[in-house]
Amino acid sequence: MALPFGLGRGSGSDYEACLARMRAPLPDPAGTRDLLRYATLAANGHNTQPWRLRPRADGVDILPDLARRTPVVDPDDHHLWASLGCAAETLGIAARARGLSAEAGFVAHAGEEAIAVDLAPGGAAPADEADLFAAIPQRQSTRSLYDGRPLPAPVVERMTAEAARVGVDLLWFPQGSQAEDVLALVLAGNAAQIDDRAFVAELKSWLRFDAAHAARTGDGLYAAAAGNPTLPPWLGRRMFDLVFRKGPETDKVARQVRSSAGVFVLVAQTNDPAGWAAAGRAYTRAALAATAAGATLAFVNQCVEVPEQRAALRDLLGLGERRPNLVLRVGYAPAMPRSLRRPVEAVLVG
Repeated sequence: MALPFGLGRGSGSDYEACLARMRAPLPDPAGTRDLLRYATLAANGHNTQPWRLRPRADGVDILPDLARRTPVVDPDDHHLWASLGCAAETLGIAARARGLSAEAGFVAHAGEEAIAVDLAPGGAAPADEADLFAAIPQRQSTRSLYDGRPLPAPVVERMTAEAARVGVDLLWFPQGSQAEDVLALVLAGNAAQIDDRAFVAELKSWLRFDAAHAARTGDGLYAAAAGNPTLPPWLGRRMFDLVFRKGPETDKVARQVRSSAGVFVLVAQTNDPAGWAAAGRAYTRAALAATAAGATLAFVNQCVEVPEQRAALRDLLGLGERRPNLVLRVGYAPAMPRSLRRPVEAVLVG
């Protein structure tokens, strides 16, 4: 969902050092740890980074880190598996850019579920992924007002084609009546979430209120990403309790979506962890294509996180039994400060 209480830019040598480390160029040739660092640049819910990365002789297994679940907003772990899919696809694109073949697939064996990314020497980097690879360290969820420019048809077509490469439908709704219908469900979901005290408490626990706070944890939603003044964590938490209210937040989300070129909805073929991971892989390819074309994007997932609104969106789109997985707005806006990632050592498992 959109970051509801933006607190600003902030600064600090620790934050800048973490940012430089995570966005350092990928060496050529790249070692396993460098490839895994690129994988952690992937999008993920609340920036919880709910993955564990297990290298093996012929690839990497991406496993869920259940200690980083968000059980209120994501009770069935849909977003968790979508996040793992994002990491798998990012890893695959980076590996192919460095001369490896990379194939990802959902696996379940002996009670363990994971996304297996098989790696092997594979020759030249694919030309049709060069711009996707270059966009990996540039992509971000830009939680701000956009400038209202329409999205050119070639960009929509490229994003749709990239999602289709992993078997996921990407439905486009430019500004107009259909986009307003989707927005109405987003706003209804947003209101329901703000009325849920457990949701608000969970969200608050993942907010990082200044640069030092973000650097200490290496995760969470860095408040500066919304472009407002930072506050010390103790004060930020108190201010959040005072200002996070349904009316202003609903108005803000409406303005943000209406400032965008439109909204996309991703729909996988199956409603299970394999399908959810595929949705994350498709989002990654589409998001990197948008970023490569100079566009910005952000999730507006409230209408797929609240069951009643998710059912209404499914009916609105005529999806039958298929589940609408992810919703994002796309348009144009300047880059914002970035949320951080933990170092590879923090996510490696033997």
